[in-house]
Amino acid sequence: MIQDYGKAVEKIRENSKQYFSENNIKAVVIGMSGGIDSALCAALLEPVCKELKIPLIGRSLPITTNKPDELERARLCGEVFCTDFKEIDLGPCFEDMERHLASTEGIMPIADAHAQAIARGNRKARLRMIRLYDLAGTNKGLVISTDNYTELCESFFTLHGDVGDFCPIQMLWKTEVYKMSEYLIDAWKEELETMTYEVAHKNIPFKIRVLQSCVEAIPTDGLGITNSDLDQIMPNWQDSYKDTREAYEAVDQILIAHAPVDHPVMKRHIASEFKRKIPIIIPRLIFTDDDHAVS
Repeated sequence: MIQDYGKAVEKIRENSKQYFSENNIKAVVIGMSGGIDSALCAALLEPVCKELKIPLIGRSLPITTNKPDELERARLCGEVFCTDFKEIDLGPCFEDMERHLASTEGIMPIADAHAQAIARGNRKARLRMIRLYDLAGTNKGLVISTDNYTELCESFFTLHGDVGDFCPIQMLWKTEVYKMSEYLIDAWKEELETMTYEVAHKNIPFKIRVLQSCVEAIPTDGLGITNSDLDQIMPNWQDSYKDTREAYEAVDQILIAHAPVDHPVMKRHIASEFKRKIPIIIPRLIFTDDDHAVS
């Protein structure tokens, strides 16, 4: 686990600034879900974008199953951290797409209700990404991936729906996502003590309040599949842990320690290995001796 969160935050921001500058990025686009991952990404990138004088474009894109508290957190995060924020209801667009798929492909309801919810959830995620990439293309920018390392290890993401261009927290365990967020909150509180009343109350208290609300929230993908992300990653987690924070700490330790393969977390990790290797590419030398590989 990270030992120095101050240094980690500094390095993530330095790396982000370097990449954006070297690649002439003109805008950064992020989907604001109302969860801790997207909130932390926005908090990390806000000063970077400000320094580079490029917009941090945030969009909350609810589609039929987002809860009011999620939407409220997404709105507050967007208003506090982003220079351009909107909430756009993609529900009507999604339902039009569902009707179109049913009429053109003859898609029949899946018998398993859970599998059907996953399929619908994947389509929602991909529809959202269409909107984010369109914004990035229009503004000569890139799309931020907000997944963390725990989700990567458990393949808890939608192919072509969650993966963007730049990943600030992809290698942070979920436990570290919480702790880095709390580090920023504490740093802002210390900063407040050195400011005059007029300067301090312009923005920092709102940052503290918004990020803290995301730390305390129950993690959910907002896709209507389960009540929390953990219900999919570690079923029956409530039997052993008092809250999702504690359960995620356990999941991280299970993965770090390479627990026995019969543990539900490890079973999912092993069974989903294929997803982390997609797309599968057939090596050129399989079908020809003419390798023409470019190094």
